[in-house]
Amino acid sequence: MSRLSQNTIKKSIKFDGIGLHSGKKVSMTLNPAKPNTGIYFKRVDINKNNIVIPNVYNVSSASFCTTITNDNGVSVSTIEHLMGALFGLGIDNAFIEINNKEVPILDGSARIFVEEILKVGIQTSDVPIKIIKIEKEVKHQEKHKTISIKPSKISLEVDFEIKYANELISNQRNVVDMYKSNLTDIFNSRTFCLYEDIEKLRSSNLALGGSLDNAIVVKDNEILNKEKLRNEKEFVNHKILDCLGDLYLSGYRIIGNIKCSQGGHSLTNQLLRKLFSDNNNFSVIEIGEKVIPNTILNRSHLRSIA
Repeated sequence: MSRLSQNTIKKSIKFDGIGLHSGKKVSMTLNPAKPNTGIYFKRVDINKNNIVIPNVYNVSSASFCTTITNDNGVSVSTIEHLMGALFGLGIDNAFIEINNKEVPILDGSARIFVEEILKVGIQTSDVPIKIIKIEKEVKHQEKHKTISIKPSKISLEVDFEIKYANELISNQRNVVDMYKSNLTDIFNSRTFCLYEDIEKLRSSNLALGGSLDNAIVVKDNEILNKEKLRNEKEFVNHKILDCLGDLYLSGYRIIGNIKCSQGGHSLTNQLLRKLFSDNNNFSVIEIGEKVIPNTILNRSHLRSIA
């Protein structure tokens, strides 16, 4: 973890596109925000009660995407790729204006978000970050799907595997250290679906904005997109991107080890709900030094704020 002070972006960035599931045009502006603001959305197409805060308990749906909803029923959906970009780049504070209910899908990955943020630059403050340190292992299982998080000394490691009957996708696994690894392949990995699932999705009013420009479509043993895979493990790497974005609904960066098999948005959210249901499972800690020590277990330089 190299950025130990809170960060925001230096200038506002506008993104125009369509919603993956709604198929509707949307404009979204990512704005700088002061330290300790956190990440929050404002639905500018709605006049009042229009602030929606990404939060573990504000997730109203985790089916095919992550949707957050405030107490007045105002929602923002498909936030996971943007949240993954903000987490991976170390953006702690941002004010996001959006004129529709769904974040633009762009190319189906986080690449454009990351590129545009890096173009304008990252503004570093003098205010220290806070982190969530995992104290006890927490597990969640739904039939064959499993996810767990356990203590780590200094990093956030995600060990993720997927298993598909489709021979082209098949079984894939990757292990990524979120604070030390090059995350380019994670950011660049696109959402994907099987060709035979498209009609079912659209009959459920999902993927109405989906196309070969914003999703990998696999038919039998063929990728229908002109642009084939961007990296060898693009399928599982996209799942890791989703996981990263969903983890950021915790509000802070996390120190822990995550292991997941065949998971998705719902499984990650259920894990976080279980984690935060008991204060003994975690600590919220403020970093008091400019450089992180070899182990976070030595708390002489840390101040617990839980």
